Amino acid sequence: MQSAKSNENIEKLKSEIAYFMRRLYRQFLTTTSGGNISAITDEKTILITASATDKARIKASEIIAIDLNGNTFSQNKTLQVSIEKWMHIEIYKNRPDVKAIVHAHPLNASALSASSIKIRDNLIAETRAVLGKITYAEYNLMGSVELAKIVAKSALNSDCIVMQNHGIIALGKNLLQAFDRIEVLEAAAKMTILHEGVLKGSTLSLSDEQILELDRMMGRK
Repeated sequence: MQSAKSNENIEKLKSEIAYFMRRLYRQFLTTTSGGNISAITDEKTILITASATDKARIKASEIIAIDLNGNTFSQNKTLQVSIEKWMHIEIYKNRPDVKAIVHAHPLNASALSASSIKIRDNLIAETRAVLGKITYAEYNLMGSVELAKIVAKSALNSDCIVMQNHGIIALGKNLLQAFDRIEVLEAAAKMTILHEGVLKGSTLSLSDEQILELDRMMGRK
C-alpha cells in the first residue's frame, strides 16, 4: 500500500506532466493528438499521458499510472494509455538514471527524421552542451514492441534520439531537463536546415577539440 506521502508525490508529478505537455503544445513542438510524456517514481511507477486527449488542455487526471510490465492502474476506465508505453518502459528499464521522457513531433526535427541529413550538434556550443551526442533509431511501426527495443538501444548512448520517419525523444533526470532537450534539439534542427540551405558553404563548425572540451565540461568524458 502506498503511503500518503507517496500518493501526494504522485499527484504532484501528474500535475507537472500535464503542465509540460500543455507547454509542449503551446511551443508548437507537437500536435493536439501527438507526443507523450512520462516520469518514473522512486517506487518504479510510471506516470504517462493518456492517448486521445487534447494536449492543449490535458489535466493531471488524464495521466495514467502503469508499472514496468505495462499493467495499468488508472481508476478512470475511459482513459487509454499511450500506444508508446513500451518505448517508455524499455528506456526506464535500460537507463535507471533517466527519470523523465518527452516524445514529440516538432516540425523541423521531424522533417529531418525523414531525410538523410543529420541534425548538427557542432554549430553552437549550447547544442552540444545540453544535448550531448544525438543518436538515430531506424524506423519501425509506432507503438510496436520492436520500435521500443530499437529506441531503448539507441538511448544507451544518448539522451536525444531521432526516430526515423517519426519524431524525436529526449530523456532527462527530471521533466524540465527532458523538455529543455526537446526545445534545444528542435532549435538545432532549424539551424541545420538553415545551414543546409541559405547558409550552405559559409558554416563555421565547432572543432573536434572544442566539442571534446564541451563534453568534458558537462561530465560526459
